[in-house]
Amino acid sequence: MTGNEPDTSVVECDVVDGIATITLDSQHNRNALSRQLLTDLHRALDTADEADARAIVLTHRGPAFCAGADLKERAAAGSAPADSSPFVGALERLMDAACPTIAAVNGAVRAGGIGLMASCDLVVVEESTTFALTEVRIGVAPAIIAVPILRRVAPSRIAAAMLTGEAFDAESARQMGLITHVSSDVVSTVDDLCDGIRLGAPAAVAATKQLLHTVAGMDRSSAFQEMATLSNQLFNGPDAAEGMAAFAEKRPANWSQG
Repeated sequence: MTGNEPDTSVVECDVVDGIATITLDSQHNRNALSRQLLTDLHRALDTADEADARAIVLTHRGPAFCAGADLKERAAAGSAPADSSPFVGALERLMDAACPTIAAVNGAVRAGGIGLMASCDLVVVEESTTFALTEVRIGVAPAIIAVPILRRVAPSRIAAAMLTGEAFDAESARQMGLITHVSSDVVSTVDDLCDGIRLGAPAAVAATKQLLHTVAGMDRSSAFQEMATLSNQLFNGPDAAEGMAAFAEKRPANWSQG
């Protein structure tokens, strides 16, 4: 791209004070998961990785967080086979990022958009937000997005929404475990979460994210053994020494990076 060409990206990434904010801005199709949006989302995640972000906030412009698959684009492709790998890759990158990922939602979320949101560690939604898993109504299933969703939600709690495509509200989503926060001020709530993350040691936050994803699936003996090893490593490391000294001296900690 030359300096005279317009930026046609539909996803932005801004890194400020260690927080990478990724903004979906494809308002003409309600931030649907087009090929361009997914390509640009991966570029934005690259930018966050290169910046060693302390947290990634995934948000949006317009009245919808994400409408799911771009059905017009799919229809225009005709009989050409769909390639789900860019979408799967984006979900995996949000789930596997070393730093916490936060979805900041101020608008409707449908179908694949729910999977995108559910791939984040924390999900903050505005009180009036609605959700719907509409796949069965167009003759498909919520297959790929079932992976992140069913790691958050017991199947019995989301079965009706998946089987009927009926919309549900933010409080229902919170009760089933699909989201973590319902807020009248999403920006303020996300800012508070980011402030809290920045207070922790980067390596300790990364280790905590990892155990949140793994410990529940371990057998008890293995879990105790691996977590004891991790605890000893962290307590004997420089961040623990700095953190305890900062606590005793009533000052902010000066964390090492990594």
